Amino acid sequence: MQLGDIAIVKTGLVLSRKKAEFEHETKATYNLLTLKNISDDGTIESTIYDKYNSKGLLGDHYFTQIGDVLIRLSYPNTAVYIDEASSGLLIPSYFAIIKVDKRRILPEFLAWYLNSKDVKKEFERFQSGSRIPSTNQNIIKTIPISETSIEKQKVLIDIYKLHLREKELYRTLIEEKEKWFAGLLKQIQHKSEDNHG
Repeated sequence: MQLGDIAIVKTGLVLSRKKAEFEHETKATYNLLTLKNISDDGTIESTIYDKYNSKGLLGDHYFTQIGDVLIRLSYPNTAVYIDEASSGLLIPSYFAIIKVDKRRILPEFLAWYLNSKDVKKEFERFQSGSRIPSTNQNIIKTIPISETSIEKQKVLIDIYKLHLREKELYRTLIEEKEKWFAGLLKQIQHKSEDNHG
């Protein structure tokens, strides 16, 4: 089974087409999802979005909706699941939007699957030889998907969420340790300066 059999794949908006060049042309301003909002592990990190001034009102299909899976068309082809917090963002053309048949595959599971090493290798295989490695919606549609029961998919998603939470905790712990260490160094430096003075 291929992804195209169980999902609709489209690309986002070509920004130059609708961009308002001047203030008076602006009909609407939208929050724009950019590459810097996507972390390597497939989560939307930042809540600070670029603003996009449009010279017309844009259709709903250009915005993130709960249950969508977005995938970056350029290397490293990170996929991200859209939840409530990240819905309503304008999607530029360097992302593909994947809408799945939820009776066959859960969007969160698909995002995890597309970020797996095997699928990343698949993308690299398609991209070999080109100077700027990028992919397109036709390649995405041909990604092989094995039938996994919805029950198993749910279990995998839960395990993956725990894994992400653990990584986040480790990251916070390391940051705290860095601060503590920097503080300790400062104290030692001040003490040695006091002794010399």
